[in-house]
Amino acid sequence: MEAGEGVSGTTPTEEMNGAGNLMDFLDEPFPDVGTYEDFHTIDWLREKSRDTDRHRKITSKSKESFWELIKSLLDAWSGWVVMLLIGLLSGTLAGVIDLAVDWMTDLKEGVCLTAFYYSHEQCCWTSNETTFEDRDKCPQWQKWAELMTGHSEGGGAYLLNYFLYVLWALLFSFLAVSLVRVFAPYACGSGIPEIKTILSGFIIRGYLGKWTLLIKTVTLVLAVSSGLSLGKEGPLVHVACCCGNLFCSLFSKYSKNEGKRREVLSAAAAAGVSVAFGAPIGGVLFSLEEVSYYFPLKTLWRSFFAALVAAFTLRAINPFGNSRLVLFYVEYHTPWYMAELVPFILLGVFGGLWGTLFIRANIAWCRRRKTTQLGKYPVLEVIAVTGITALLAFPNPYTRRSTSELISELFNDCGALESSQLCDYINNPNMSRPVDDIPDRPAGPGVYTALWQLALALVFKIVITIFTFGMKIPSGLFIPSMAVGAIAGRIVGIAVEQMAYHHHDWIIFKNWCRPGADCVTPGLYAMVGAAACLGGVTRMTVSLVVIMFELTGGLEYIVPLMAAAVTSKWVADAFGKEGIYESHIQLNGYPYLDVRDEFTHRTLATDVMRPRRNDPPLAVLTQDSTTVEDVETLIKDTDYNGFPVVVSRESERLIGFVQRRDLTLAIKNARQKQDGVVSSSVVYFTEDGPQTPLSNPQPLKLRRVLNLSPFTVTDHTPMETVVDIFRKLGLRQCLVTRSGRLLGIITKKDVLRHMAQMMNQDPESIMFN
Repeated sequence: MEAGEGVSGTTPTEEMNGAGNLMDFLDEPFPDVGTYEDFHTIDWLREKSRDTDRHRKITSKSKESFWELIKSLLDAWSGWVVMLLIGLLSGTLAGVIDLAVDWMTDLKEGVCLTAFYYSHEQCCWTSNETTFEDRDKCPQWQKWAELMTGHSEGGGAYLLNYFLYVLWALLFSFLAVSLVRVFAPYACGSGIPEIKTILSGFIIRGYLGKWTLLIKTVTLVLAVSSGLSLGKEGPLVHVACCCGNLFCSLFSKYSKNEGKRREVLSAAAAAGVSVAFGAPIGGVLFSLEEVSYYFPLKTLWRSFFAALVAAFTLRAINPFGNSRLVLFYVEYHTPWYMAELVPFILLGVFGGLWGTLFIRANIAWCRRRKTTQLGKYPVLEVIAVTGITALLAFPNPYTRRSTSELISELFNDCGALESSQLCDYINNPNMSRPVDDIPDRPAGPGVYTALWQLALALVFKIVITIFTFGMKIPSGLFIPSMAVGAIAGRIVGIAVEQMAYHHHDWIIFKNWCRPGADCVTPGLYAMVGAAACLGGVTRMTVSLVVIMFELTGGLEYIVPLMAAAVTSKWVADAFGKEGIYESHIQLNGYPYLDVRDEFTHRTLATDVMRPRRNDPPLAVLTQDSTTVEDVETLIKDTDYNGFPVVVSRESERLIGFVQRRDLTLAIKNARQKQDGVVSSSVVYFTEDGPQTPLSNPQPLKLRRVLNLSPFTVTDHTPMETVVDIFRKLGLRQCLVTRSGRLLGIITKKDVLRHMAQMMNQDPESIMFN
């Protein structure tokens, strides 16, 4: 038997009074009762019940005096105050991170002479010598070689710049991995798999702590600036949840109730995506679709408010200097046509295939890291991957710049003022049209050079991202996935555009592509490709489409985005249902019951419950014949998280369930506060104590720590129903009975092991309680 998942059901409330002069523990609450140990699952029903009791008390007290009424109003408003604080802090941190990343990314290539803390763009904004055509060139900004040797051109200057680029990248990544290792090991990775697990009711102490928040914020800047193939968007969700946890500790309503705390964390996750992408509505939908386990309507409104405040704060800081919330804002001037759905769907297929390839390869590499010597040298691994990334990235202009800037350029439409190599089209001097309606033109040599460089960048990004995600530094997956899709999409877009230009008399182009008209927008293909690849990796659909149109402002392109996202999910699901986050949850062995998993096997509760046929009998307590010594021995000899309480060992009739932690604390407290409690004292869980002679030791009443309504099922309940009950009620365990007699127990861990067994996976991979 493994009573490994704690107490289910509600905690008995005030109605039960102590018998005689005996103390009923929990009449006077003592510290830590009802709390959970690290790496254990919370009991949602119990937390819900405790909050209802708390609310009932506040409501009844509010009628007694004006001061109590004020206190009740403050309690009611505390949720909104927490949301406001989360929005303000996460928005501020995101703005600071964006500004710091801009500056440190440019620091690898050069420095601003007028103010060293200016990024390249800011430096040239303030310059009077800058012309519009050469807006990225100004005398105030100098590359390292020019600063050190006075030469800006030539092989020597190129090699010196190359060397310093690699050196800065290695320094940044070394600092990042060292800070994570020494101060906050939980600050590594994306954080979303763990956030999902925590929101499903699991306790990981320290994962959302103050140190994790501080170190993750600092190392996120260093990791992104080092040029590694990772993004800051996923880790920003972790940062926002750390902010949420920080503010929960200020209000007892949230700090003392793990269920209520998770409602706040769901809203914080929405604020995280809101500031990561500048997409408040997408953030709320992301929290609902991808991260949250329990999402009541009240949390939906609060998430919306937190995301809104966070977006306002970021907008006030204006880190991109474009009065927008995002770097990728684009405005396309042409509609899309029905025939273009074919390449859009093909991009969806590519996204699904890339998602499958990435998940399988990355999980295989991460498993190798966990099971071999490689995992013992995280600093060396980060240094090696950074060195390889920097060496290969510098020669190619599309991989040298930050991934966000690359995506921004790939999304952009080619206007008359664009100086990008991707816009090097051959102009027809006889064609005079307004600036915002540039017709399709033949590609110039710059476009063909850019295509080769983009093809190389695509291969590089696909390979290097597999080895980067999961290293011991903060690493997000949104931006690298979007970059892969945007590169592939832009290449396809240019190919379709040139085909339409050279063969406009073909049937497919004849209806919508006239000579001299702008009929294909390559930037739109990049946007669709980015959505397809991100969908393939994460398996998001609704929230992904909303994030993409909020991200780019391309509201009328919802249908192409939807087509690509759905195709990408279908193709990826054909090879395996789990997205990258679920795969990492599985790899780490977290006890996560995914609501999207279907259980269709015809097994019964009796096949899964403990004890099994050859196991020792169930460890139980009796209601009035167990001594303190018996209880302490049972606690010492077993590691179960709770014990069923029965009338007697002969009848095995179930009375309730008591949690190990509450039992230990109650006995410890009784020995300190109640005279006469010794090892031979009888522990009883009934309302009225046993009639004991005065010569006997003082009995100990523990009725209050007993859960009188544990969740029970019969031995013939189908496991399909049991799994559904565990998911929907968030149970830790349920007891199995027949005609009121206790037969066994099923814990959340047993359910997960059974599901793994049914899917021919290793049941021992479920590591925690």
